[in-house]
Amino acid sequence: MSLGWLGQDETFLVDAGNGHRLHEAVAGPFLAMQSAASHAGIDCQLVSTYRAFDRQLSIWNRKWQGELPILDLHGHLRDVAEMTEEQKIHGILTWSALPGGSRHHWGTDIDVYDQRSVRQRKHKFELIDSEYRGNGPCAALADWLSTHAIDYGFHRPFLHYTGGVACELWHLSHQQTANHFEAMRNPQQLAQAIAAAPMEGKQAVLRHFDELFDRYVLNQGV
Repeated sequence: MSLGWLGQDETFLVDAGNGHRLHEAVAGPFLAMQSAASHAGIDCQLVSTYRAFDRQLSIWNRKWQGELPILDLHGHLRDVAEMTEEQKIHGILTWSALPGGSRHHWGTDIDVYDQRSVRQRKHKFELIDSEYRGNGPCAALADWLSTHAIDYGFHRPFLHYTGGVACELWHLSHQQTANHFEAMRNPQQLAQAIAAAPMEGKQAVLRHFDELFDRYVLNQGV
């Protein structure tokens, strides 16, 4: 599991259905939480679970090239053609992790939504903040999780924006299991993985690597 934190080891994963995989220690707690939510009238379903290094690399490259949107902190679309390399780096990292630096590499972290509510409203789901607040289709789920996620060992690692990763009410982490991976995080290993990857903008990333590691991978903000 030494490279598991980088998304380069899948031996600890189990099938979670619908193409999702979770750490073997997380599947049970998630299913228990999902069942409890269902009894409360909430359809807690998975949007994203384990994500390999190469998948995260693809997301990064497509955002860098403008094939996927880069959003500002408030969810507004930014024009990639008008952004400097440094602006693109910070723009991507506000909502998406570096390849090798994502908590989704561990199988301990999940993105969730209320599938039934989204479908009943015929809402075009985007996984954005407004969907989890106010009258959003996933607001009731977000409120329920604020009270009950801890009962199943989950917490929100991106609950507060401090200048690093944006607030993500949909992102849950199984804390006890994630702690092992957090302890493995190593800036030298990550820099080496990035240097060896066919990653867009990697020279600019590596020039600012120490700052980016603290601000976004460790989410220490500024």
